Amino acid sequence: MLSSVQTQSVSPVFVGRARELKALGAALARAHAGEPQALLVGGEAGVGKTRLLEEFCAAAGAAGATTAVGGCVEIGADGLPYQPISTALRVLYRSLGDELARAAAGFEDELARILPELGEAGREGRDEFGRARLFELTARLIERLSADRTLVLAFEDLHWSDRSTRELLAHLFRAVHRARVVIVATYRTDDIHRRHPLRPFLAELDRLRTAQRIELSRLSCDEVRRQMAGILQGEPDRSLVDRVFKRSEGNPFFVEELSCNIREGCDSGISESLRDVLLVRVEALPEDAQRIVRVAAEGGSQVGHALLAAVAAMPDDEVNEALRAAVGANILLPSDDGDGYRFRHALVREAVVDDLLPGERSRINRRYAEALEAEPGLVCAPERAARLASYWYHAHDASKGLPAVLEAAAQARRRHAFAEQLKLLERAMELWDDVPEEERRELRNTGSAESYPPCGCHKETADLQLHYLDLLAQAAVAARLSDSRDRGYTLVKRALKLVDCRRDPVRAAWFWLERSRLVIGLGRGDGCEELARAEELVSGLPPSGVHADVLAQQAGWEMCYAPSDETIPKAERAVELARLVQAEDVELNARVTLATLRVNAGEEQLGITELYELRERAERIGATRALTRAHGNLVHALEQIGRSAEAVQAAKTGLAVAQRRGSRSSTAFLSSNLFDALMSLGEWDAADALLGTASEGIKGGALAAIELRAAQMALLRGDHERAAERLAGCRGAFGPAGGEPQHAIPLAEAEIAVAAARGRHAEARARLVEALDAGLATLGHESYWWHLLARGAATEADARGLPGMDEGRYEVLDRLARTARSLACVAPVWEAWSKHFTAELARARGESQPRHWAEAAGAFEPLERPYQLAQTRFRWAESLLARTGAREEAEELLAQAHETAARLGARPLREQIVLLAERARIRLAPPAPSGKGAEIIDMPEPADAVDPADSFGLTPRERDVLRLVAAGRTNRGIAEELFISPKTASVHVSNILAKLGVSGRGEAAAVAHRLRLVTERAEPVA
Repeated sequence: MLSSVQTQSVSPVFVGRARELKALGAALARAHAGEPQALLVGGEAGVGKTRLLEEFCAAAGAAGATTAVGGCVEIGADGLPYQPISTALRVLYRSLGDELARAAAGFEDELARILPELGEAGREGRDEFGRARLFELTARLIERLSADRTLVLAFEDLHWSDRSTRELLAHLFRAVHRARVVIVATYRTDDIHRRHPLRPFLAELDRLRTAQRIELSRLSCDEVRRQMAGILQGEPDRSLVDRVFKRSEGNPFFVEELSCNIREGCDSGISESLRDVLLVRVEALPEDAQRIVRVAAEGGSQVGHALLAAVAAMPDDEVNEALRAAVGANILLPSDDGDGYRFRHALVREAVVDDLLPGERSRINRRYAEALEAEPGLVCAPERAARLASYWYHAHDASKGLPAVLEAAAQARRRHAFAEQLKLLERAMELWDDVPEEERRELRNTGSAESYPPCGCHKETADLQLHYLDLLAQAAVAARLSDSRDRGYTLVKRALKLVDCRRDPVRAAWFWLERSRLVIGLGRGDGCEELARAEELVSGLPPSGVHADVLAQQAGWEMCYAPSDETIPKAERAVELARLVQAEDVELNARVTLATLRVNAGEEQLGITELYELRERAERIGATRALTRAHGNLVHALEQIGRSAEAVQAAKTGLAVAQRRGSRSSTAFLSSNLFDALMSLGEWDAADALLGTASEGIKGGALAAIELRAAQMALLRGDHERAAERLAGCRGAFGPAGGEPQHAIPLAEAEIAVAAARGRHAEARARLVEALDAGLATLGHESYWWHLLARGAATEADARGLPGMDEGRYEVLDRLARTARSLACVAPVWEAWSKHFTAELARARGESQPRHWAEAAGAFEPLERPYQLAQTRFRWAESLLARTGAREEAEELLAQAHETAARLGARPLREQIVLLAERARIRLAPPAPSGKGAEIIDMPEPADAVDPADSFGLTPRERDVLRLVAAGRTNRGIAEELFISPKTASVHVSNILAKLGVSGRGEAAAVAHRLRLVTERAEPVA
């Protein structure tokens, strides 16, 4: 740990960091109280980040915390995947031993990817969730370890970090919620140029309210004096302090170097360049010590003793003497694990490396590579492949470098470090042409199981000769799994130009299949054309895993976008082919699609039973993609056919699995499905609570699904501005290609509702017509369509009598009716929605009858749909009062609807109920407030019936003005009608807008018509 080497620092005093130490100490106190802390310490090279960390870890250890430090290791220009986190966990393993093993119990095979001490890593991940699962399990391990202690995890030199390390750290910063832990990381600010990969990482963390930044500034002149006094063991001369301060500009490390030069009689160093200052003490070493320092500099930021000795090619005694001199001069320090050496400061190492000649660097790298090949045990196993690949690459030996780079890429893949795998594969492509063809023939394909036909289609051909196209294929998959889809798309385009479709159609079909996935992921299309091209290539060929996968993907695409009579046979053929070639993952995914299609086709129980069975089988064999799809499709299917209570239980089971496996996108989609079921059951507060954390760390379709649900909640509770904002976020997340019908139809419905609520009925109609024109699939999407049709009919009903809205109404209503006739009503819930739509359609045509609403209410009553039932009862009561005067029945219906609306917090519905009751002089018993929206409209019940215009505080004159506003009159027209001046009319209009709480005349007219403020008051019936 860092604290163990504190005394090795040159300066015996620590000055100028009281404020920063106080901030770190406060974070430690909060963590001890159970609030996890994340801190980023930034500063230029030499400003004292490491020393600050040493002091903090020492203080934390003295306070009883368990500390562990890991540093990012630089090897040439490369980093090691997860190195700082692996190192810190290794420190904890050494100190906690069996306790850490117990905390990792149940998922040792996954965590072994970053902590090999836990045992053998599990089978290679074959899906995009492997990395997310590893991240989530690492967070859970830290939470378990910090249950009985406070942990301090420190990570140094993030500017050297690999992308996988940055992403895992970002996940820990977000995901560790219940832990007594401080995570602190350091980085150089002067290295973070505009294109540096750490910059987006820092920007992301800045958005987290839980992350705190600490920036270290340079020392003041007085602080430099105090530091020099400690180094020189006496008060320095004032003029000397001024010279050192001016030359070092307050950088503590340069103060130390300059002071040491002064102490050792090298005062002339003050006038030299700072780079020369760093080399003064190196050049003062004996020749053997200088040689070993140069070798150590090229070996990486930390080098083991045995490897360093092997590369130095010196007798052991001479190696030890040289190292003793370098350590004595405070240039090298023993590494924290005691097995090797590191430079006291990276700036010294960089100066030494820059001083090497190009040929000298190449020769040193070659010696490192040769030593490591001759004796692999010179470095620990997790580092071996990456170090060897880097050494051969920088030795400029393509024949040796290519196989080493390929092995390092395979190691990165096994550790789910897909970004590093991609980088290494691109390096392999760079070396490819420099390797003689006869040597390339000896290379074997070590691609992942999903990455390419030879490995994914025929298991017996996994050792086929490696081709350049194999590199492109593996790189494309690595790009997709590391969320570098743009790069993956470019790689696939290059491959499709190189592959010979006639000689190698299966390979070509695989690339078209991968292109389809990337197009969808990038939001550049729906992937249909790419799938069709893939199918053309494999059609009529012998069975293969690629052919099965193409058919499975096509069936899945058709299920989501355009199901037809051919979709189920296509899914069945995919299952058959996958079984034939033993492509188990493809088979399971095809069966999930097939079971879902059966539900959509009316075989509900058969399909549901199969989905239950498939999720159990996928869990047993670890087929993660099929598992998440089975869970999600099961919940979706249950909700669509009205089995919402069962859907809730299935969703909770699925969420537990998704969270355990670390899939944020699956968690978001399952949360969306659970939201739908809870909303149907009237558990709105529970549904609302889901949205709080489900959107963290997701994007694309998963984020769009959450944004859409948030908009739906805002609509139902009357926050139309928030609803509009969330719908805009939803559209942005879908991208230019838009979403599948299961997303596009509800999105259209919500946008129609927002436009209507704002009084923009023409806009609402245009959006409705646009949705109808889109011709979105109906089979399997009946539930969404019934909702949309009912919303469209209700919007048209509310717009009756508004200026300009009569023209074209009946054409729209006829289109709604025709669409409804094309929809199936297999499930009882669809039948209920059908009756609800029929009643709304009659209301829109001015033909509303109580029996329409009675039939709809009767259909909803047994279905546990409280909001829809309340809405239907309200319209039933409204129709009774208008048509028959059945006051007692209407009063009971309104009371029931009012109670439900108040309990749910459905403010718009409750307002409509209250206003109808006031017009009819019906007294509503005040319900007990329940739900987030209830308190907003907790209105006192009047002693006598209140006219709706009076409830808004409208005067008789303002009511006359509102009637004319609703008729579309201008201020001048109002003035002429009422014999007042246009200015007075304008004042009245302004007052009316304020009292109604609307922003324009159109919204005021809509409110007036919707609430019957400008129609004759309903008379009470005896």
